[in-house]
Amino acid sequence: MSRIGKLPIEIPSGVTITVDSDVIAVKGPKGELAVPHLSDVTVSVEDGNAIVARKDDERIAKAQHGLQRALLNNAVVGITQGFEKKLEVNGVGFRVNGGGQAIEMSLGFSHPVHYKAPEGVQLTVNKMEITVSGTDKQQVGQVAAEIRALKKPEPYKGKGIKYADEVILRKAGKAGK
Repeated sequence: MSRIGKLPIEIPSGVTITVDSDVIAVKGPKGELAVPHLSDVTVSVEDGNAIVARKDDERIAKAQHGLQRALLNNAVVGITQGFEKKLEVNGVGFRVNGGGQAIEMSLGFSHPVHYKAPEGVQLTVNKMEITVSGTDKQQVGQVAAEIRALKKPEPYKGKGIKYADEVILRKAGKAGK
């Protein structure tokens, strides 16, 4: 039995889950998300809990059991609390401006770098920190990874864009004579 898949998902008040044959719709205070309904598992809503059960003990059903539960739980958490990732910009002369859907960054290139976030993702700038927030966990992580890829942190001086909880392993420079 899947350790994750067998756990029930507690549905908070104000959240409704509608199960169809191909999509599971989750509606709540922060909006609406659609989760694909995988073929080898069943989802039932009863007594304020959503329960994911697999149809048989085939290998694919076992694999989809925990996945379906994790996707559904992420949708419920995203609709009620939301997700956020923090990025730090380090470097002399590096600047970040803007917020909302678009930001403008000076990252040491000959031109400013503009980034426009997709619908459903908010960007907040506080000095040299960028906060990416939204209801879809995958989309928030993807946007954070795209912003980080604009100027990855380098190991000698630590300049670049890094996650707030990321540790950059520093290297020693050239040994002088």
